[in-house]
Amino acid sequence: MVGESGSGKSTLANLVTRFYDTTKGNITFDGVDIKDVTTKSLRQQMGIVAQDSILFNDSIKNNISLGINNPSENEIFHAAKIANAHDFISEFPKKYNNPVGDGGGMLSGGQRQRIAIARAVMKNPPIMILDEATSALDTESEKIVQDALENMMKNRTSLVIAHRLSTVQNADLIVVMKKGKIVEQGTHQELINLGGTYTNLVNLQSLENKK
Repeated sequence: MVGESGSGKSTLANLVTRFYDTTKGNITFDGVDIKDVTTKSLRQQMGIVAQDSILFNDSIKNNISLGINNPSENEIFHAAKIANAHDFISEFPKKYNNPVGDGGGMLSGGQRQRIAIARAVMKNPPIMILDEATSALDTESEKIVQDALENMMKNRTSLVIAHRLSTVQNADLIVVMKKGKIVEQGTHQELINLGGTYTNLVNLQSLENKK
């Protein structure tokens, strides 16, 4: 999902996760209305990586395995490797037992995001929601985190809210939003061929990148 700030991308994600409920129409997964299942069972099917990842003042290991009963060390290591986090974790004095500090303050932004991705991988949900997961990062960190996200998205349904259009060019379907409405949808090439809102967004970002 792409579009200008305020176009409704995050609102749509909040509807899918039932942080808000629809007042008209309905949302279904495989034909099942999300209001016909419990909120708990719905959210158990989802992993969420947001722009500002929430980490708790605990060890790296416990942040990755949050909410998992009896996690094995091998599972934690595997999740960290998929998230491109294992190498930097291994450099800390206490490695996986190293504290992250209040709100993850002892880690860089890119490191915090990779811990959050590892946590989502550890949960192993069939649906992944990524809400501008790389928008707060510098270019170098973004590349590493983007690689981690692509590893994580294999073999699952992913709903990606993106500010940087380069992150969604390979998506099966790109939905373009404007003022709370879907105005275009298709693959990257199909939308470029339309020459509409999506093309304008691509051109604007190209100009910004050249400055």
